[in-house]
Amino acid sequence: MPKIIIVNDLMQKNYRYKLSEAAGRNFDANFKPELTPKEMLELGVFGGKYLTDCRAEFPASWYKKAKLCHKFHDPKINFFGVNASQPLLTWRFNNWIHPDDPRGWFQWYCRYYLGRRHEDDKRQIRRWRAFRRHLSAVKKYCRTGDFNCRRKQRQALLHWAYDSRKV
Repeated sequence: MPKIIIVNDLMQKNYRYKLSEAAGRNFDANFKPELTPKEMLELGVFGGKYLTDCRAEFPASWYKKAKLCHKFHDPKINFFGVNASQPLLTWRFNNWIHPDDPRGWFQWYCRYYLGRRHEDDKRQIRRWRAFRRHLSAVKKYCRTGDFNCRRKQRQALLHWAYDSRKV
């Protein structure tokens, strides 16, 4: 029997979705993220402001070591200590947001990781694959392990589940 998740947070009331796959399993063949949502939150992404009001939706284990800031977006929390985010308003203006995932790509990924499959999956996976171009730039212009080189680009890659610490 598929599990139904009911979401009631600051951005969604009574939103429901079904988990049709096991968590962390059966991903699209074109989608191979290098980091799990839990790992991303532990590393420090999105200035710590992401998912702070979503504890009821996601596993408690995701929050145990998560670097969060409930009051505001704090770039110092990010692994590379820089702001690599665009405002939600920019995401909305560019139509990068699906109404079912009003927080954007990472919310979609968290739900996909849990086992939700959705009409927006193909588009989001295409966007994820396109973001890989930033990894090529880091590889081209930075020495392996030089975390001071292209810090903003490295942080943005973490936001998209690419582990830029390995480059």
